[in-house]
Amino acid sequence: MEKPFAITLDVGSSLANKTGTWRTYRPQYVDRLPPCNHACPAGENIQEWLFHAESGDYEQAWRALTANNPMPAVMGRVCYHPCETACNRGQLDESVGINSVERFLGDQAIKLGWKFAPPASSSGKHVLVVGAGPSGLSAAYHLARLGHQVTIQEAGPFAGGMMRFGIPKYRLPRDVLDAEVQRILDLGVVLQLDTKVENIEQTMKDGGFDAAFLAVGAHIAKRAYIPAADSARMLDAMQVLRGMEDEEKPMLGRRVVVYGGGNTALDVARTAKRLGATDAIIVYRRTREKMPAHDFEVEEALQEGIMIKWLSTIKNMSDEGTLTVEKMALDETGFPQPTGEFETLESDSLVLALGQDVDLSLLNGVPGLEINDGVVQVGTNMMTGRAGIFAGGDMVPSERTVTVAIGHGKKAARNIDAWLRGETYAPAPKHALAEFDKLNTWYYDDAPKMVRPTLDLARRQSTFEEVVGGLDESNALFEARRCLSCGNCFECDNCYGVCPDNAVIKLGPGNRFEFNYDYCKGCGICRAECPCGAIVMVPETI
Repeated sequence: MEKPFAITLDVGSSLANKTGTWRTYRPQYVDRLPPCNHACPAGENIQEWLFHAESGDYEQAWRALTANNPMPAVMGRVCYHPCETACNRGQLDESVGINSVERFLGDQAIKLGWKFAPPASSSGKHVLVVGAGPSGLSAAYHLARLGHQVTIQEAGPFAGGMMRFGIPKYRLPRDVLDAEVQRILDLGVVLQLDTKVENIEQTMKDGGFDAAFLAVGAHIAKRAYIPAADSARMLDAMQVLRGMEDEEKPMLGRRVVVYGGGNTALDVARTAKRLGATDAIIVYRRTREKMPAHDFEVEEALQEGIMIKWLSTIKNMSDEGTLTVEKMALDETGFPQPTGEFETLESDSLVLALGQDVDLSLLNGVPGLEINDGVVQVGTNMMTGRAGIFAGGDMVPSERTVTVAIGHGKKAARNIDAWLRGETYAPAPKHALAEFDKLNTWYYDDAPKMVRPTLDLARRQSTFEEVVGGLDESNALFEARRCLSCGNCFECDNCYGVCPDNAVIKLGPGNRFEFNYDYCKGCGICRAECPCGAIVMVPETI
């Protein structure tokens, strides 16, 4: 019997005829790099731990998170979450609150007493870490888990570095910081406080160390020449913030002026307000758009009554504390220029927040080191020009944030481990980026981002209680489930359901799928309907 042109097979004969031979393109499952993972300076596998969190397995999520970052409760408070800026969901409705979920997991770990698994074996090697700030603690953690004996020598009286002496308590409660530091020390890491390293080579020789990681923070305030009378009260920002850890708090007076435009300037002004200042004024020579401080911190400061004088610079300070301020104007290139117009500000103290430098005196006389613009030059393996001496954090050219420092500690630890074993560390190659146009967002419902609670304004201005609260379990679970799983199969069964040839084979929970190419005709419906962009069509080879 003759059949219409389009009907060439008898019913039920497709299995015998192997329709996959018609194919010119074949689908393949791929893994892409989520943009959140790509943007994280600490190198967290964000999508992985969000996957565990959204299933309610919070401890497994925490363990996946801490494989790269040992301090999630701290990071959930102080990280500026570039991952959320990169999040593809931000182009759909709002980015996933990754930082909020990270904080929830960190707080759960402290509350429930979760601990790190001890190292499986000992290498017999001893590594010195100089500095107990975020980079040093991160390196110590990763080195200890790799089986090395680690000693941290810290010049200050407490661990934490700039997390303790540069970030106020209203942003980072000290009990949270102490809990996460202690968990690292519980791995067998030795912490020696009030121990300043004067000469790194001599210290390594005396202690029998096989390698060293230098993680000295930028604690030396930069100065600016401002003519001032002998009795004028002028302090630096680090002096004020460090003094907040002492029994006797800094005496700043009722009228406090802060000179600078970074996050530290905002922290000092907000601290002054909490110490009782009626006027806390920031003087900054550029506009708000050019201010290096993060915008959300500027907003919080303005809400608390901090005044900011944009396009202004301080010329001098009198005996009585009167400041002469010159107004600035932007030239055609956007650079501020003096205008010759002056005004005065009354102040009880002037605090300079113009940036910090690192004390590099411990490197004096070490051959092979290259130091440019106050920082140590290192190779891609974080090693200085002196074999066995590595450096990271504020000591090397980089952005100075806690997240970057923690990432440096991890990277250095992996390279130190390889160097001690006579090997070279080679990171695994990265997948192609999972871009927004690879997703099929029709399948995702709109879901509003969970907003963290904030302390009421009156208490923010008068106490050092934590300003931003955390999500409760239901909100954290909802937030984790907003993740789109960009570029990686999450077993939604879409490809399995839409395939007209039944050519998609389920391999069981956690094992994803595979294609049966004997019957796949390469129509591409699976690729078009994959929500997360985990399928590509490639030309068939003959």
